[in-house]
Amino acid sequence: MAKDNSFYSKIFRLVLPIVIQNLLSAAVSSADVIMLNYVGQSSISAVSLASQYANVLFMVFYGLGTGATMLCAQYYGKGDMQAIQAIEGIAMRFSLAISLVFAGAAMFVPEGMMHIFTTDRELIAIGTSYLRFMSVSYLCWGITEVYLAVLRSVGRVVISTAMNVLAFSLNILLNAVFIFGLFGAPKLGAMGVALATSTSRFIELLSCFVVSCLSKDIKLDFRYLLVKNKMLFSDFVRLSLPALGNDIAWSVAFSMYSVIIGHLGTDAVAANSFVIVVRNFGTILCFGMASAGGILLGNIIGENKLEEAREGAKKLMKLTVVTGAIGGLIILASMPLVLSYASLSEQAMHYLKYMLLINTYYVMGAAVNTTLIAGVFRAGGDSRFGFICDTIDMWCYAVPLGFIAAFALRLPVMWVYFLLCTDEFVKWPWVLKHYKSGKWLNNITRDNLFS
Repeated sequence: MAKDNSFYSKIFRLVLPIVIQNLLSAAVSSADVIMLNYVGQSSISAVSLASQYANVLFMVFYGLGTGATMLCAQYYGKGDMQAIQAIEGIAMRFSLAISLVFAGAAMFVPEGMMHIFTTDRELIAIGTSYLRFMSVSYLCWGITEVYLAVLRSVGRVVISTAMNVLAFSLNILLNAVFIFGLFGAPKLGAMGVALATSTSRFIELLSCFVVSCLSKDIKLDFRYLLVKNKMLFSDFVRLSLPALGNDIAWSVAFSMYSVIIGHLGTDAVAANSFVIVVRNFGTILCFGMASAGGILLGNIIGENKLEEAREGAKKLMKLTVVTGAIGGLIILASMPLVLSYASLSEQAMHYLKYMLLINTYYVMGAAVNTTLIAGVFRAGGDSRFGFICDTIDMWCYAVPLGFIAAFALRLPVMWVYFLLCTDEFVKWPWVLKHYKSGKWLNNITRDNLFS
């Protein structure tokens, strides 16, 4: 009983700051939609489509961050801080290279980026300006996300959350300032969302440097980029790149959903913009549980307590089912408020209602898969299974099904959306089978790395 209490108390100490962080992240997205609701449906739709690039980039950074977390959490359990510094430098090399590519594209070819999602000239014009303003945020984000992931992996979740609280709170405030032109600022509409995001991300980066100066061990030090260790680099590539590939394959495929919906009309796009915000709130608790569980299990495995980690995974799964159910109830409870607030066309409101109903059960599928693939399996150094599973599920099933349903069979919008939302449940049998096999449970640390 004492061990049970210890596991639950540890995970809830980790979950609370992560949930606060995710809540604020969702609040920023909802603030964008709420404020742009007063600007117009076109602005909502354009920002929703342009934001798909940030969603993809988030998954890239999340993949790199969780890849680094896999190693850092276990090495922290082992007590090897030098290895953690080297892993931070390796992850930073990848994140900086990728963020430079996205920032360059957003600055120099934003119109081409928008053409991928829509042919509507008004949406392209609004989205092009939005992406140019967002380019700075991509660069800052690439640095802070890796550093904060390392902090979380060693249990410094409160500090990590404080950095995000600062950035997200500032983002919401600046959204209002630049969208509506408050306090003498220019009235920028959709462009104001991007300017607010870039400004807040830059200030978050500065605050990370301040925290780094005060920290005794986990620092944001660009000299770590030069630390070389062939074994750690090999482990990072072997373990982290499948996690990165997993998250990219999943996020790009999920963006294809927006491509499909984007070609079904602005009503569908506008309705989906609200749904994304509500679903983000519904998944806050279960995704926070997955992140916290991955960190805690990684620490336990790094201490070589494999049987304790196996029992911890069972407890985590029970918590995930509960949080998935809570997430569905949150979406259901929010429906009257969302439907009364949204200023959309009659057709868009019809789509919004039924899209929200579908998501009341969809979050359970997402919760279980995220906890197992991104939490439990990665804690044990198993990122390859998730990469293979999600790639097959999304690219061989969900995306082709969506395109066939929308453009070949020309099914009604809601049937297309319903079919897209079967993706999480299709892979349940394989994910649960892999969990029960125990093949994911491995101690991936090494001895004598720098001797």
